Amino acid sequence: MAEYNSKLHIALFPWLAFGHFIPYLELAKLIAQKGHKISFLSTPQNIHRLPKLPPNLSSSITFIKLPLPSVDGLPENAEATADVPLDKVQYLKKAFDGLKQPITSFLQISKPDWLIYDFAPYWLPTVASNLCISHGFFSIFLGALLGIAKPKSVINDDRVKPEDFTVPPQWITFPTNVAFRHFEIVKIFESVTGDASEVSDMFRLEEVLNGCEMISVRSCSDFEPEWLNLLQDIHRKPCIPVGMLPTTQYENEDETDTWRTIKEWLDKQKKGYVVYVAFGSEAKPSQVEINEIALGLELSELPFFWVLRKRRGLTDTEVVELPDGFEERTKDRGLVCTSWAPQLKILAHDSVGGFLTHSGWSSVVEASQNERPLILLTFLADQGINARVLEGKKMGYPIPRNELDGSFTRDSVAESLRLVIVKEEGEVYREKAKEMRILFGDRSKQERYLDKFLDFLHAHKRSNNL
Repeated sequence: MAEYNSKLHIALFPWLAFGHFIPYLELAKLIAQKGHKISFLSTPQNIHRLPKLPPNLSSSITFIKLPLPSVDGLPENAEATADVPLDKVQYLKKAFDGLKQPITSFLQISKPDWLIYDFAPYWLPTVASNLCISHGFFSIFLGALLGIAKPKSVINDDRVKPEDFTVPPQWITFPTNVAFRHFEIVKIFESVTGDASEVSDMFRLEEVLNGCEMISVRSCSDFEPEWLNLLQDIHRKPCIPVGMLPTTQYENEDETDTWRTIKEWLDKQKKGYVVYVAFGSEAKPSQVEINEIALGLELSELPFFWVLRKRRGLTDTEVVELPDGFEERTKDRGLVCTSWAPQLKILAHDSVGGFLTHSGWSSVVEASQNERPLILLTFLADQGINARVLEGKKMGYPIPRNELDGSFTRDSVAESLRLVIVKEEGEVYREKAKEMRILFGDRSKQERYLDKFLDFLHAHKRSNNL
């Protein structure tokens, strides 16, 4: 890393979802460890729910609370995607856009050296440019996902139907299997094309990519070099991988008893045989899907630990339940947890042999840094694209599904779990997990990516902040 006398003040502004907060916070911690000052901007309730900072970093990271405007249709006290059913996220985006004025005021007063933002505030590149503040996009999405967003150089994007998103777009210059499956794009098509916020997710992403001064990605050049090179070519601006940002342990006192109970159960299980099941803070399977997952776990005869999310926020009326008698029938080899669970610690336990996951990238990173093969069951957002990348690299096996509606059977769940965890033909996934541990968990490699990123920020910060 080049030597610079000055320390940077960097403002970070993630989208209102825990899958975004945590990587942004990991990046903030790594930057703060180098002696730089961080302003982490979000809403009061979200800041309150973030993991506690290590004492040595608490003076370097300042949390800036921006009250979320109230919006018709958004439940009271809902400040993150985890707080609302899927159909209410559009109102959260509308409220989020109401943060434009308070964040502009913050920038005018604090004048950070850099503003780093997420995909959602499509209006922020213009604000930062008008204030002469250096600014860039930090993507928690893979380069592969960014690669399907229309670059400014493409005048006509002829994708108008869901089917158009099931093949790679015209500007991809290399052979790839990375595209949405039909049932994946249908489920999220409204957010891709437009909703109550009056601005589609795809428009937000395209505007941010077009308006930012640099693109930084939670990725590595030795993981998806073709996608990172493509981004730099089509957007004609620097594209900088910041590493995989492997999650660090968070030690909160109130977690101790929960973990002790879980660990006692895991300690009794056969090494490498437990299926860990979790679908993140946003994905919530339907009741039909819950039934098939549960009965598939039962049919597999493997031990399992399932973190089950029954609802999305207090206003979610579609509460899912386990099949009658399931817990009683599987009590000798399965445990279902309906509250918070320490995922990183569970994945690090020797008894875990595989992870049935939604393919959210933070979960993938946490599994891969602990050498766990993946069984893939996507639900929404970027998960389909992630799954294609994982399938292509033999890091994960997708549960077979109906191409049109995404349905799957208990038999396919059971067979997929057994294939990846115990069967001979699944050895390729177990071996790939060992190989990927080096890439995803290497702290010295992460350090080098961060140093290059900070070198760029130093070299390209504007000297004429107003």
